[in-house]
Amino acid sequence: MKYKIINRFLLALSAHMLLLCAAMGQSGKTTTHSADICIYGASSAGVIAAYAAAKCGNSVILIEPGKMIGGLTTGGLGKTDAGIKEAITGLSLQFYQRVAKKYGRASDEQWTFEPRVALEVMQDYIREGKITLLMETQLSKVEKKGTIIRAIQLNDMPAGKSISVSAKQFLDCTYEGDLMAMARISYFVGREDNSVYNETLNGFQLPEYHRQSGYHQFPDNVSPYKVPGNPSSGLVWGITKNKVKPAGTGDKKVQAYNFRICLTDSAENRIPITRPGDYDPTRYELMARLFEAQPTMRDINHYFIWSLMPNRKTDINNRGGFSTDMMGMNYDWPEASYAKREKMLEEALSYTKGLLYFMTTDKRVPDTLQAFIKEWGYPKDEYEQFGHFTPQLYVREGRRMIGEYVMTEHNCRSEAKVDDGIGFASYGMDSHNCDRIVVNGMVKNEGNVEVRVEHPYAVSYRSITPKQKECSNLLVPVCLSASHIAYGSIRMEPVFMVLGQSAAMAASIAIAKDIPVQKVSVPELQEWLHADPYLEKGGFNNK
Repeated sequence: MKYKIINRFLLALSAHMLLLCAAMGQSGKTTTHSADICIYGASSAGVIAAYAAAKCGNSVILIEPGKMIGGLTTGGLGKTDAGIKEAITGLSLQFYQRVAKKYGRASDEQWTFEPRVALEVMQDYIREGKITLLMETQLSKVEKKGTIIRAIQLNDMPAGKSISVSAKQFLDCTYEGDLMAMARISYFVGREDNSVYNETLNGFQLPEYHRQSGYHQFPDNVSPYKVPGNPSSGLVWGITKNKVKPAGTGDKKVQAYNFRICLTDSAENRIPITRPGDYDPTRYELMARLFEAQPTMRDINHYFIWSLMPNRKTDINNRGGFSTDMMGMNYDWPEASYAKREKMLEEALSYTKGLLYFMTTDKRVPDTLQAFIKEWGYPKDEYEQFGHFTPQLYVREGRRMIGEYVMTEHNCRSEAKVDDGIGFASYGMDSHNCDRIVVNGMVKNEGNVEVRVEHPYAVSYRSITPKQKECSNLLVPVCLSASHIAYGSIRMEPVFMVLGQSAAMAASIAIAKDIPVQKVSVPELQEWLHADPYLEKGGFNNK
């Protein structure tokens, strides 16, 4: 509730927003809104889409089920996974230019940044677009007539009120695809079998261990059992009973989630890492065994990707055999209720804060690593309303739509090309591990894939549109239609912002011409994107 008040204070400076808040406060149990375009999910894609829609002259409602706008971009992912930066265009590129200006660099882009700075830029977009923003408002029902979404029903969680939003066009910009699913759009969760799209990198994958780097794998001969070498003692925490399968076998496993952690070594800005209330050192037994098995690996970047951000801060990511990823703990997340996700989020927070405490206190941690991490703590000036730790879990993959066109490994390799591209992706085909299992009496991680993409490739407009027979006024730029491994290349924040802008502009054309989103002229959309990438000329009719 505190963030909602702060957010409205910061963002609702216009008379429009003040009147909206007043109207909501005076209404009964149900509040009704209408707009040209309704966007569900204030991720980075959602904020950019909302701003783009407003620049096109549409009335816009942006709805965020959580407590913070900007998704991973404001949630700690300050070391931008951009791939080939020259492929980033439009308002997405402008975002990084605006970040640079915040740091006093007016003629460049800034690809590494603090969470609070990214949030300031996102708030600027909301304010400039005079966008109606509803926070902590969660989807409960979709009203659909034939193929058209007429309205959505939501719960305003802090106020305990029901909200109804009608619109001409809808965008699902959540990481999970909640609106898409509730609108009864076809989707998939997990990893397709390689045979489905004739791929080579999908399904079950058992990565090799690399002596110098670890490559997100355990070396041989690390025991998975509580009593080493004794299967009857049971499995160590974090290992599942799943079995080895032939390479490429499909399943419902989801690549691991984690938090992108922001710490600081500034004594003036640092809050010490302390023991979580439910701290359980047995969760980190495998980390201790990994230290023992890798006696020459004593650099912090053998166990974490410890990326430095401006003003003595970090963006910390998973690395090695055991780190910040909670493998196998997130399989239910994509289709879980909001209440269940909240519980899962608390478990992930407990694990991650416990891992940091383990690294600073446990006697089994090598002295060099322990001394290094003891110099770091939570920043006083980040996430103040959330106890100085990000509330945004890195949902690397949720539902994936099965739309008019499915992006696959063949697109990433430039073996299959589309002529209806609305943005480019270029990051490598990337999947974090999905599971931790027993292989020949040893603990092994399963699922990691990292394969380079040589050239930027176009993302099809049809991959963000549902099949027309299922829905004709919804666009899905985040949980788009792609195989597991292709999504692993596309799923980067700059690309999501590019696709969010393209989706908003397509929705504007559909409104102007009163046509289904599937009937939007892609050449016309492409021409508009090229001619006015920052939407300085306004709406579709002014292009």
